[in-house]
Amino acid sequence: MKSFDLQGIDLNVPSRKALAFIADAAQLPAWTNAFESVSAGRAVMRTPTGVVTVDLAVHTSPSHGTIDWRITFPDQSVATAFSRVVELGPDRCAYSFVLTPPPIPLEQLEGALEAQSQSLAQELRKLKQILENDV
Repeated sequence: MKSFDLQGIDLNVPSRKALAFIADAAQLPAWTNAFESVSAGRAVMRTPTGVVTVDLAVHTSPSHGTIDWRITFPDQSVATAFSRVVELGPDRCAYSFVLTPPPIPLEQLEGALEAQSQSLAQELRKLKQILENDV
């Protein structure tokens, strides 16, 4: 069984612009499927079992280009995601994202990461469109 998924995308924008947008938790609803709203360290998420309010911590290191998320669910289970923006030139960067399995019971895990992986691919395309079109 696969224990992570790594995806990336080439962005035709300066790395500082990509990093600032991606690290801004309030922007998550604009480019992700799971987040309905984000405010003051809390987020409303859509999950396969319904809508849930979670604690959301974003850890960003501009000097390293990293943006990591820690999502704590009401039952205290934790989901994490790790990403990085790498400068490829003055107006071009690469964005990579490591997706880890959701915090669900092992018997429900089969297929969950694959479904999230497909969703992530769509989200990265949407992120590219937003950043490159200044929407």
